[in-house]
Amino acid sequence: MIPLETAITAVTVYPDRARVTRSGKANLVAGEHRMRVAPLPTGLLHDSIRVAGQGDVTVLGVDIVTERQAATSDDQVAELLARMRELDGAMTELGDADRAAEARIAFLKRLAQQSAERLAKADEERVIEFADSLEAQYGAIHAARRERERLRQDHIREHQALERQLADLRGKNRTDIQIAVITVDAAQPVTVDLEVSYVVPGANWYSTYDLRLGEAGLTLRWFGLVRQHTGEDWPECRLQLSTARPAQALDVPELNPWFISAAPPMPPVARKMRSMQYDTVDADMPSFAGAPGSAVPVAAMAAPMRESIATVEQGVTAATYTPQRTVAVPSDGTAHRTVITALDLEAQLDHVTAPVQSLEAVLRATARNTSEHTLPAGRAALFHDSEYVGATDLEPWAPGEERELALGVDDRIRVERDLLRRNATKATLGSARRTEVEYAITISNHGTRPATVTVLDRLPVSRDAAITVRETTTKPQPADRDELGVITWKTDLAPQAETTITFGYRVESAKGATVYGLDD
Repeated sequence: MIPLETAITAVTVYPDRARVTRSGKANLVAGEHRMRVAPLPTGLLHDSIRVAGQGDVTVLGVDIVTERQAATSDDQVAELLARMRELDGAMTELGDADRAAEARIAFLKRLAQQSAERLAKADEERVIEFADSLEAQYGAIHAARRERERLRQDHIREHQALERQLADLRGKNRTDIQIAVITVDAAQPVTVDLEVSYVVPGANWYSTYDLRLGEAGLTLRWFGLVRQHTGEDWPECRLQLSTARPAQALDVPELNPWFISAAPPMPPVARKMRSMQYDTVDADMPSFAGAPGSAVPVAAMAAPMRESIATVEQGVTAATYTPQRTVAVPSDGTAHRTVITALDLEAQLDHVTAPVQSLEAVLRATARNTSEHTLPAGRAALFHDSEYVGATDLEPWAPGEERELALGVDDRIRVERDLLRRNATKATLGSARRTEVEYAITISNHGTRPATVTVLDRLPVSRDAAITVRETTTKPQPADRDELGVITWKTDLAPQAETTITFGYRVESAKGATVYGLDD
């Protein structure tokens, strides 16, 4: 059997596995030959192995077999353990010497205190002589301590290196390995270049993004993070990231319907079960404290840095990306990042606030993916120029699709929501109980640029015929209202400008009916 020396020359990483390609060269005489490729990862999929290449030979077959391997010599392990014990003993001796030095320092301190009264009556020469003696002893003690600390650090580093060697030896102390046996037939002497490829689990890649808002607009950088623990290290080689197998946070504020009814509220357990049935989720709106709401001008750069991006091959249902920079990926499960592409997004910026939920204005970008790339789901870091302001989750984003992106809280858009009045009347004979409520929402722009602000609020929605809700006042008129009670206003604010929205409603309930859920 001919040993065929191979090296990993290409890796295609999928969302849950990888295809590894090894290349090697062999000089063959005429006849049938069996070539051995080893070692291969023990977890490779046996039916995935393929052989290709160049050369006038006929491939008769390829098999995966298990080959017995001699265990690591016990003498090597014993030698490492003995040296580690020596280092442990040396560390103990250093510790003993440190404790002896501390005792000597304590003795010198006591000696100096006890001799202070006698030396006070002595001549100056004896005092100087005693002080010089103490200084010399202190100096010698501290110099010896520094030398012991240096030795201690050397011992620690050597001990850690021995631990790694021992772990490697024990990891390699296996009794069998996977090998590929390739059988070929050569009609005449020939030099062949062979490629052996196979699929292994234990590898994956996923997407992360940088969303950066600057003077020039909104840019997106897409990164691929690769990690693997297949049992073999990948050197710097041709690396491809494929989406062939389709393998979540800041949100723009949205309001859920506000229901009131004559029926008492359900117990918490029942309410939870019912919410599961209707798939209703109350979303909390995270914020980024101190995040600026608009781009901050930065000094113009004469020659901005360029960044390499991956080339793409679009398939029928998937795409394959080849980064320009090769990346070595060891089999230790750590993530290694490579740039896939950078995009300039078409985006319209505005602010959205739901003061009934939070007195904050979120900067929103309505962006369209104008590239040919389908962006997979991933975590996105948010930047305003060079300032990091938080993170959000991106869902899969198809070419041409429009998406709302939350870019952080703008503290320069100030929002207030005040209760102007709340009147409640008791039901009398033949009359209904009436509750009237009115609010004022004030939005002010303390920035230096005009701002478009979308304001969301809501009216209660009745689930009972005995309860009616009427809108009493709305100034200005909203841009939109839906059947679930959500009201939307849109306003344009100049720098240092302010506007007020007033709205109110009346809730009437029949005699004997109790209104639950009206508290705002």
